[in-house]
Amino acid sequence: MSGGEVAGILVAVFWAILVSFLAVALARLAQTLRATTKLVADVTEQAVPLLADASTAVRSAQTQIDRVDAIATDVQEVTSNASALSTTVASTFGGPLVKVAAFGYGVRRALGRKEEPAKPSRRTVVVGRTLPSARRGKRKKD
Repeated sequence: MSGGEVAGILVAVFWAILVSFLAVALARLAQTLRATTKLVADVTEQAVPLLADASTAVRSAQTQIDRVDAIATDVQEVTSNASALSTTVASTFGGPLVKVAAFGYGVRRALGRKEEPAKPSRRTVVVGRTLPSARRGKRKKD
């Protein structure tokens, strides 16, 4: 055997080993691609119903939001009507009722007994505080 034949055999063995490694790598890559394809198919199979459910939930939420908006509009209208009614009642009956109450109070005071003017209260002053005077007798009611 000559040196060229030995070199040829070494190159052939090297190429055989390289082709074997490449074949193993390609086989594993093919397995990975099959698993990935199956995974994508499963995810797609499960995602479509989930997207349909999500779409249904969003539509339902939109319907509820529309209902709440209508209710809020009605409440706002009722509130403004109640405010207007309150203002009308206060302006219509407020002044005359105050006058009637004042007149009734004046009549009671005029027909009732005269009260003595209130005596100034005696207080004891302590630095930083005001203390009430001794207990006074019970007040008379009107």
